[in-house]
Amino acid sequence: MRPFPLFVLLVLPGVVVAQPPPGYYDTAQGLTGEALRQALHDIIDDHAVLANSALWSAFSQTDRKEDNTVWDIYSDIPDGTPPYTFQFVVDQCGQYDGEGDCFNREHSFPQSWFNDQIGPSTDLFHMYPTDGWVNQKRANWPYGVVGSSVTYAADNGGKLGQCIYPGCSGLAFEPIDAYKGDLARGYFYLLTRYKDDVINWTTAPVLENGNFMPWARNLLLEWHQADPVSAKEVARNNTIYSNLQGNRNPYIDNPQWVEQIWGTDVGIRETTANDLRLWWDGDRLNYDRGEVTSVAHLRVFDVAGGLIVQQLATGPKGSITFMGAPGLYVVRMDGQEPSVQRILR
Repeated sequence: MRPFPLFVLLVLPGVVVAQPPPGYYDTAQGLTGEALRQALHDIIDDHAVLANSALWSAFSQTDRKEDNTVWDIYSDIPDGTPPYTFQFVVDQCGQYDGEGDCFNREHSFPQSWFNDQIGPSTDLFHMYPTDGWVNQKRANWPYGVVGSSVTYAADNGGKLGQCIYPGCSGLAFEPIDAYKGDLARGYFYLLTRYKDDVINWTTAPVLENGNFMPWARNLLLEWHQADPVSAKEVARNNTIYSNLQGNRNPYIDNPQWVEQIWGTDVGIRETTANDLRLWWDGDRLNYDRGEVTSVAHLRVFDVAGGLIVQQLATGPKGSITFMGAPGLYVVRMDGQEPSVQRILR
């Protein structure tokens, strides 16, 4: 039986969609899975590779706010006042003794993970100007979900600590929610643009056999869905294509392609009542996982695939507040063994 499609919207409400040149993706139309990834690879391959020194100038085009300050995703507070701001050129690192001293060049997918390979080492679709101190704290740790055991907390809410996402262990860095989708789509881009090279990136703790580990794939899919494409990403995509590299991130232009490549083999099965029990009690959705005690993510989707509510499940039984209108919903519990149920409210 084919798994119930959790993510089926082609364009989510509020999503800003970039406009690639006419015909740019013609050879990818109608494809799915690895055939789609290969077609996209062929389209975005052989981009103009920048010199490392050219990144400073490139950032001034790709990551400049309206007030001409640096758009630093490790210090920015959307719809709020960031704790500090940087100016291009004068505030680039340099040396730093703490947060707010200067900005440098962050490889969101660390260089050591791809063996300092020319190409990804300066590829703007996974590189950002970020606070040097926070960048250093993040180091080569993977992105993840950090619980209460926090080793370092950045001023804008990003944090380094013990990863509690199912399947993830050890230290991880969790950026703020506003940029999780940006980073996820950068990762999906990398495994498309460098599709033939990824098998050799054996030191990357999020990869195995040339693709994402299951936990990393699920996490990135969640971040991609929860943080849709923004106007910032659209403008950045267009600038990188027109002025710098000559290629695009297809997952900014066509967000649905993420699911068509990585979301069709997520290993989710529809559970029976013996695996996961769900029932409504007023405005609360209750769950009973039997003997399962591991931490899991409980997420509720509408039938169109939109994420309605989510929270961590830390024990075998619990509940989640849910104010949705009557109708059919899909509940996904990601734990030791991902499971899905459809439930009528």
